Amino acid sequence: MVLELLMVAGVLLLAMPALVRGARGLRRRSRYYGRAVGADRVALVLVVGIQLLTLLLVAVLSLVVLVCAVGAIVRDLEMPGLVSVFFLLDLLLAALVVLTFGRPARRRVRRRATPAAR
Repeated sequence: MVLELLMVAGVLLLAMPALVRGARGLRRRSRYYGRAVGADRVALVLVVGIQLLTLLLVAVLSLVVLVCAVGAIVRDLEMPGLVSVFFLLDLLLAALVVLTFGRPARRRVRRRATPAAR
């Protein structure tokens, strides 16, 4: 029962926020991709497609782990061993999302005000 509770807490505290941050990061594009033409558009579509696929995989794995863990807690059943593999894969993909396109946007460094002309 402790393992199931840890899995539920891990999914709710780590994977779900990563999913939200990844969805926000998916809408953000750099200046380079704003001017994309021709072959660059193909690269942009490929990158966005992979990001969407990763977010979808995180969502599905999180849902499977949550349903199995909560079901095992409620019914007092033994959880299948593959669910722990799904849980670890879910956490690894969530870390991938946060470290790549789920990061907050970097703010531009403001220049220091120049002193008045002497």
